[in-house]
Amino acid sequence: MSVPESVRILWSFARPYRRVLALGLLMALAGSALGLASPMVTKWVLDSLADDASLAGPVVTLLVLMVVGAVLGHRQWVLLGAVGERVVLDARESMVRRFFRATVPGVTARPPGELVSRAVSDTTLLHSSASGAIVGLVNGVVMLVGTLAMMALLDLVLLATTVASVIVVVVLFATLMPGIARAEEQAQEHVGRLGGRLEGALRAVRTVKASGAEERQADRIAQEARSAADHGLKAIRLEAAVWVIAWTGIELAIILILGIGAWRVDAGSLEVSGLIAFLLYAFGLMGPVTELSQHTSELQSGIAAAKRIRAVDELVTEEESAGAAAGAPAEQAAAPPGAADERAGAQGDEQPGDRPGGPAHGASGGGAVLELRDVTAAYGPGLEPAVRGIDLAVPRRGHLAIVGPSGAGKTTLMSLILRFLEPQEGELALDGRPYRGLSHAAIRSRLAYVEQDTPVVPGTIRDNLLFSRPDAAEEDLRRVLRDVRLAGKVDGLDDGLDTELSATAVSGGERQRIALARALLRDPDVLLLDEATAQLDALTEAAVHECIRTRARTGAVVTIAHRLSTVIDADTIVVMESGRIRARGTHGELLAADMLYRDLVEALRIASAGSGAAAPAGHAAAPVTVAAPGAPQRTG
Repeated sequence: MSVPESVRILWSFARPYRRVLALGLLMALAGSALGLASPMVTKWVLDSLADDASLAGPVVTLLVLMVVGAVLGHRQWVLLGAVGERVVLDARESMVRRFFRATVPGVTARPPGELVSRAVSDTTLLHSSASGAIVGLVNGVVMLVGTLAMMALLDLVLLATTVASVIVVVVLFATLMPGIARAEEQAQEHVGRLGGRLEGALRAVRTVKASGAEERQADRIAQEARSAADHGLKAIRLEAAVWVIAWTGIELAIILILGIGAWRVDAGSLEVSGLIAFLLYAFGLMGPVTELSQHTSELQSGIAAAKRIRAVDELVTEEESAGAAAGAPAEQAAAPPGAADERAGAQGDEQPGDRPGGPAHGASGGGAVLELRDVTAAYGPGLEPAVRGIDLAVPRRGHLAIVGPSGAGKTTLMSLILRFLEPQEGELALDGRPYRGLSHAAIRSRLAYVEQDTPVVPGTIRDNLLFSRPDAAEEDLRRVLRDVRLAGKVDGLDDGLDTELSATAVSGGERQRIALARALLRDPDVLLLDEATAQLDALTEAAVHECIRTRARTGAVVTIAHRLSTVIDADTIVVMESGRIRARGTHGELLAADMLYRDLVEALRIASAGSGAAAPAGHAAAPVTVAAPGAPQRTG
């Protein structure tokens, strides 16, 4: 990437504050002008001494220059510091919002720690580079040119000596600065990788310890830290070389000025006061040269950070991924709590065959609320489809379970329903309306989702429950907690619903129940469960299944199932294999007719020849015998 393009990327962060930066630059230039005037006033003092004139005028002028310069310096410092903070705030807000607006595959493709590093570490480097460094560079250049101009007024011969030294310094600067930029960028890249690996390792700290892999993981992460330090040291060495060259160049110029100036004073070509003023300008030249070298280094760090931050803009948002849906009809408003029952009752006379997508097996009335019509989808361009030709109708009421081996496409199906993933072919419809005509928010307002590895949302139990329905009443919270058998546990806590949660404060089963309670609180049209009973004990599981059965009587429940209690309780079971729907039916029908389903049942010990299968509450336990292909199922 060219230097002008890199600078443009950095400037894009500062552009909204260009007027404030312009004011800061004017203050800086005014302060520089005062600094340029000081040596001339000093010459005035010396000339007054030589002529026995009054010193009041020049001394008062020096004091005024000092006071005004201090005031301007303070105001400029505060002004540019405030701009730097706003630039960092804007960058962080923009990145955070982009993360949450981006597609799920886009975000999950990168280690979370790396994304956090960009939002926290990289943005900090913008503070000086996008505000003070830009103003400092312009001011440094103006100060350098102004100092050389004032030197020209005093003596052209000494000016030529100074300019020659400055040219050498500038050439060396231009040679070393690209190396500093590369080193800074590589150092920040390794810091991002360090954050990603550390976050992943800490998330799996139990596995790390149980595997005795603490030192190996520490070494892998430390290697990224060492690489970042190596590139940082390289940048420091180059910066040190720049500073040494700058100071050495100025000192060499001063030595030459002293020698040549003394010779010209002795020859009568230059006054002593002129030589002293010229020397003051030469010493003052260290200011702009130092400022230029310092702000150039800051600029290089800022450019490297700006590139990494702007790379976040490459994350495709859900609106962008929807493509044609962006210009589709207006959003459908989110349904209020209880609306699912009203819609179900109003449309209870519809028959399964009246809606697109075909009949729904085992539906207890009301047609299809959600349909997938010949859907094919992949997780990226050029990748093999994860699901192909999916035709599925989710009944308005009832329980539909999805089973299949690992990699069959079960989770992909959930991602499509939740619109985490866009189909390449076919379409999804909600109440007969294509997804492309609805916003993501309108679709998800009708759904609730419980993940298998349910994460804890930072905050209290109340915060976790209110996450998807912030206006819920206290009694609603108590009701869903009773439904999932957590009311007693919560009441026994010192702070009750206001108890802070963390990943270690609750068990896996309690985490699942909190997530299920959160989903039930939303009262959705379609409840999506990714094996929400995987970590529950038998008694709690029975209570949770009673919740699911109650929910299925008034709305749709779709589960990814791995346990007998989930499977035999479903109105319809969909068997998936290699991204396609292989079969569908009830537990008994599939045991009799589908080999893969029988293999799944056997592998999971759901049923085996001559053994009993535990059923959930409300179902009698009955031994199940696996029938031969095509033979009727026999139970006894």
